Amino acid sequence: MRAGHFREDLYYRLNVVAIALPPLRQCREDILTLAHFYLQRFAAETKKPFTGLAPDVQERFLAYPWPGNVRELANVIERAIVLGAGPQITLQDLPPSLVGAPPLLASLAPPNLSYHDATVAFQRALLRQALAQAQGNHTAAAQALGLQRTYFQRLLKSLGLS
Repeated sequence: MRAGHFREDLYYRLNVVAIALPPLRQCREDILTLAHFYLQRFAAETKKPFTGLAPDVQERFLAYPWPGNVRELANVIERAIVLGAGPQITLQDLPPSLVGAPPLLASLAPPNLSYHDATVAFQRALLRQALAQAQGNHTAAAQALGLQRTYFQRLLKSLGLS
């Protein structure tokens, strides 16, 4: 408005009630609820038989920082439904930018964990991610992490993931 890009009278007409909403990255507990809402909405609009989100998609949604907030989440869901086959949204239905994005460290381990517990939580998440990308193939997941297959399998067992 001060720079002359927005009319002052229009600003004051629209600025009746200001609502401050925190970004989606600060409301992680709302992500899956919103995702299910948009899934139902877009599945009904497109008449496609989508019923839910795969567990690895839910983990990805919770780990993603959502720089585009709720609009980005809605667009991701709509894209997945339009391009996917169903009945669940899978990682293959998500855009590469979301699947390949590094997870937020804060979402992997709550801040009230000890150093050891946070490290173990991070290791579990890293191994799960490698297995998901390798479609469950232990040898390929170990290679992607630069580990020997036997050490990778020992890690899985010690972290309770085998």
